[in-house]
Amino acid sequence: MTAEKFIAKLSELMDTEAALDLSTRLADVEDWDSLSMVSFFSFCNTTLGKKVSPEQIKAAQTVEDLFKLAAE
Repeated sequence: MTAEKFIAKLSELMDTEAALDLSTRLADVEDWDSLSMVSFFSFCNTTLGKKVSPEQIKAAQTVEDLFKLAAE
């Protein structure tokens, strides 16, 4: 998955209109909340077949950190 496609999917999962890029700090995105974290967890584990833990998601600081988790 390309970074652009990932960002588009993440925006959809977060249900946000905020402009995201790889350097966006998650703490600065109002829509990055517990529901978004659960949606991201489900997306990685179910759709992508990646084993991502809730702790890894909580530790992510930027969109790039999430992209790396999804790409591993």
